[in-house]
Amino acid sequence: MKKLIECVPNFSEGRNPEIIAAITREIETVEGVKLIDVDPGKATNRTVVTFVGTPEEVCEAAFRAAKKATELIDMRVHKGEHPRFGAIDVCPLIPIANITMDEVVIYAQKLAKRLGEELGIPIYCYEFAATEEKRRNLANNRQGEYEGLPQKIVSSEWKPDFGPNKWSENVARTGATAVGARNFLIAYNVNLNTTSVRRANSVAYDVRERGRVKREGDPITGKQVKDAQGNVVYEPGLLKSVKGIGWFIEEYGIAQISMNLTDITITPLHVAFDTVCERAAARGLRVTGSELVGVIPLKSMLDAGKYFLKKQKRSTGLPDEEIIKIAVKSMGLDELTPFDPKKKIIEYLLEDYNPKSLVQLSCWDFANKTASEEPAPGGGSVSAYLAALGVSLGTMVANLSSHKRGWDNRWEEFSDFAEKGMTIQKQLIMLVDEDTNAFNAIMDAFSLPKSNETEKNARSNAIHKATINAIEVPFKVMNLAYDCFDLLEYMAKEGNPNSVSDAGVGAICIRSAIMGAYLNVMINAASVKDDASAKDLVAKGAEIQKNAIRRETEILQIVESKI
Repeated sequence: MKKLIECVPNFSEGRNPEIIAAITREIETVEGVKLIDVDPGKATNRTVVTFVGTPEEVCEAAFRAAKKATELIDMRVHKGEHPRFGAIDVCPLIPIANITMDEVVIYAQKLAKRLGEELGIPIYCYEFAATEEKRRNLANNRQGEYEGLPQKIVSSEWKPDFGPNKWSENVARTGATAVGARNFLIAYNVNLNTTSVRRANSVAYDVRERGRVKREGDPITGKQVKDAQGNVVYEPGLLKSVKGIGWFIEEYGIAQISMNLTDITITPLHVAFDTVCERAAARGLRVTGSELVGVIPLKSMLDAGKYFLKKQKRSTGLPDEEIIKIAVKSMGLDELTPFDPKKKIIEYLLEDYNPKSLVQLSCWDFANKTASEEPAPGGGSVSAYLAALGVSLGTMVANLSSHKRGWDNRWEEFSDFAEKGMTIQKQLIMLVDEDTNAFNAIMDAFSLPKSNETEKNARSNAIHKATINAIEVPFKVMNLAYDCFDLLEYMAKEGNPNSVSDAGVGAICIRSAIMGAYLNVMINAASVKDDASAKDLVAKGAEIQKNAIRRETEILQIVESKI
């Protein structure tokens, strides 16, 4: 699975479309990165750019954009309503998929170092990438703005983390940049069945972290409570990392709670929605739906869908599309405008049609491609697909069992099995293409030049490396497929009796997939007879195949006894 991060740099130019276009073109030159949004503001004289991709590529795109920005933006003449201190004012990196915050911090600090050393920009690291606590808050780093930089960067307290700490003509032109690592922020509006902004605000104050002003006596008209320093005291709201306000949307004729979920690891989307529902109901209001502004990570939508499925005591081991559909309907994300997952979910935005991908073919096209004169897809890809179908049958029985009338007290038991089945199914589907890619890599290695000794050695090494990979891929299929037997056996014994034959067919598929994958292990291993790792995989594969035949026989005996 690809590691994905998002970058949301803010550039101190929002009025000149040619400069903005020149900066964003730099981002689009990097393969593996997708530009998602460009949002210029004339009053702020600032443009917020959003792009996503694999970490190394995102950092490269950020560097190229920063380089272009420092060439075209002169901070000495910049004016705008938004706080700022640099041509590329802030540059946060955000984990999206299959990557930890600790890893993102490393990328952020590497990017910060490169910007400082190669472009001569004073760099301050903030949020999770901060080098000390007081620098964690972006506002602290930017305090004094551009005008305060000449004194700030030369002080011992606010010496930049990277880059120059002396005022120069270059620094005067570029200003400073804050590079950070932070969690994903979601802009999210919840719709109410009222036109009253005051009542919408009451709900917003209930839920937002800051809460509402504390008052003596009457909560609306009472005197404000102040602390010893004369500052207004607030009663905290229910949700951490949430900002919120009520407003009226003329276009739709309704009031909304407008929220920023600044850390969805603390307050996820579905928790914010449900909490607003509860507080609205307590105030005699009803939530009619909600609206997502911008894009969202796939995990957030899947977490939401599973949350609402669990509330219904239904299985969560469903395909992603079904889980997302439940999330959309549960939160009314399509009430005001259609919700298209392909345009709103980051991972789906990054998907491009690959004509060489087998898993994007229809069943009919896959069968025809297999039957053609091309040597791939072959038995390895078919074995992986067969295993995916086998575990899909077991997952289906688990889902049917979870939803069976009279078995309501067992829904979670079967849901857990269905989730495990879906996890394995996704991995096996990926191996359909991986096996064909492994075969093609061997063919590519054989086509390498061999006109001299150096080329011959390089070719030989490439063939050996590709062949070992072609052994390891079907071996992965064998291991993953074998893990499916526990699911299928349990479904045969305990699952919905009306679907027991499906569990049996699943076991036959799994056994056949393992035997087919093992043939591919052996035929590729024959090309590297003297390789110890290849011999080891062949021996282990033989044991897996023997056990698979036994497990299939045991499951079929259970199935036949129930038919």
